[in-house]
This record gives sequence, C-alpha cells and structure tokens, in this order.
Amino acid sequence: MSLHGNRGEPSDWAVNRFGRHAGTLIEAIPEQLARAHARAHAVHLTARLKKRSPYGSTLAEAVRENLADTARDLGEAVRDVRGYEYAVINDHALFPFKYASQPKPLERARLAANASSTRRRMLLSHGPVPEEGLFPLDDEYTTEEYEDLHETFEALGASTKLVCLFFTADPENGVHVIHWGEARLEADRTFAWPYSEQLRVATQPLE
Repeated sequence: MSLHGNRGEPSDWAVNRFGRHAGTLIEAIPEQLARAHARAHAVHLTARLKKRSPYGSTLAEAVRENLADTARDLGEAVRDVRGYEYAVINDHALFPFKYASQPKPLERARLAANASSTRRRMLLSHGPVPEEGLFPLDDEYTTEEYEDLHETFEALGASTKLVCLFFTADPENGVHVIHWGEARLEADRTFAWPYSEQLRVATQPLE
C-alpha cells in the first residue's frame, strides 16, 4: 500500500485508471470528503439526535454528490444507478463507502449484512472478478435478481470498472483515513484488495 500526500506524482496504477485526471483526483477527493463531512456534521447538530443515522446517511449522499460534481468539472460522466449518481471518470466509477465510524485498518472493512442490494450488485458486476466458484450464481440468484444485476451493469456501462473509495469518519472527528483501489467482495462480506493506496485527509472546516 502506498501513501499520497499533498505533493508527488500519481502512481502508475492511478494514471492507468484515470489518465490525465489522476493527479487532480488525488487532490480533489480528500477536499470533497471534507466538504461532505461539514454538511453531514451540520445536519447531525440540527437533528439533535443521539443516534448517528442523520450523519451517516447525509455523509453518504453528500460524498456521492460531491464526487459527481468533480466528474462534471472534469468533463467526465455521471451515471444514475437506482436514483443515486456515481462519478465515472475515464470509464472508472468511484464507489465511496464509509466502512467504520472509528479508525480501523482497511483489511477489517466489511460490507454490512443490511447493505443495499445495489451496492452488492455494483461490487460483483464491476469489481475485480471473484475467484472461480466463490459465488455460485446459479444457486444464489433468482431470475429477478439476475435481471437486477444486469440492470446495474447497464446503468454504469458495460465496460466500466469500479474503483473503491473506502474511508472512516465520525461526527466529532470527521474523516480519519481514506483509501482507494480495487476491492473484491468476498463471500463472507469482507474484501480482498488486489491493489490499494492511502490518500491524504484534508482539513475539515465545519459549516
């Protein structure tokens, strides 16, 4: 795993996926996550609830919106998947996912049991190919689920690959850590990472 700070050239991996936009994304993504945290923190304070659901749901949507704005600014695509916008840059879709509310190693990231079926379908249809036999689709999916998988595939584009953007954050401390790379969803809802990089965390002024 490598770490990118404020300076330095993007890795070969990043350039291979995002082309001339790789360096811009390395700088823009931490800033967009910081802005998303500020919006979610404001909602959290306004709600005055002990539960953190307003923060988490607002953060997830704000991150998607901000990344979509970045894609538009770069003249790249934004695709709608079941009502949610995803940035697609150089035929690679950014898949943001807050995997914990406290600092936690990337290797411990796990997809929640109640995660949306859309997220799972995106990971399966656009992420790295699972090991042979890991997902026995003939036994696991109904005809309707096959159709949904195909619908998700078409929504992002048949040739689009997924770049996972995993991070941890909480209302009080903001974003702790950001990783991006290629993540393969495993049968136990954990992730195998053929490749990952750690991005910097931007200063997070609150609204």
